Amino acid sequence: MARLPRLTVPGYPHHIIQRGNNRQPIFAADADYEAFLGMLDEHSRAQGVALHAYVLMTNHFHLLATPDSAEAIPQMMQAVGRRYVRYFNQRQARTGTLWEGRYKSTLIQAERYLLACMVYIDLNPVRAGMVAAPVDYPWSSHRHYAGLRTDKLVTPHPLFWELGNTPFARDAAYVELVNAGIDSDAQRALTDSALRGWALGEPSYVAALQKKTDRRVSPGAPGRPRAK
Repeated sequence: MARLPRLTVPGYPHHIIQRGNNRQPIFAADADYEAFLGMLDEHSRAQGVALHAYVLMTNHFHLLATPDSAEAIPQMMQAVGRRYVRYFNQRQARTGTLWEGRYKSTLIQAERYLLACMVYIDLNPVRAGMVAAPVDYPWSSHRHYAGLRTDKLVTPHPLFWELGNTPFARDAAYVELVNAGIDSDAQRALTDSALRGWALGEPSYVAALQKKTDRRVSPGAPGRPRAK
């Protein structure tokens, strides 16, 4: 069966995953993380992508972003991906591919899953046993939302602003969400939806989204022709 084209819809948050080929490291030193974030900052602004959250792991990364246009995320990912491969290959005196195929992404229902996806992203280093708490990991957006630093790369989603009336209240409320964690079902749903490319949300959300595109957005997408 032919693989589905990636779905990008302006104004909707997208969960994006990109992995290293054969799970090999894509970052070898602090300078690599810093270089990648600089490229991501440059090209997200140039293409009109609001980056809400991110985490850079040793052999993969997650992004949560909302594009201004249908071309914004693909163009950003292509520009960052190609530029970073040239940078990394030169530093490591290597050749060939760095990525495990094309990046994976899907749309998520903001009201239901956006904050959960942010928590999921923040907890990646903890689940991997790299740190005891998200605040201990420097290569994610968690410290920005915890009020410990200002990250110019981050554009908070409106749902984050609704967590409190003051910066301190919002930061405290978000840290409380992260400390509470997410259950295994939500964690699995966030991972599977991004890897498989199916939209994640309530039936009404999926149905409304399907009306915006000819590309199927779920395994049992609304409007799918019935077998005769």
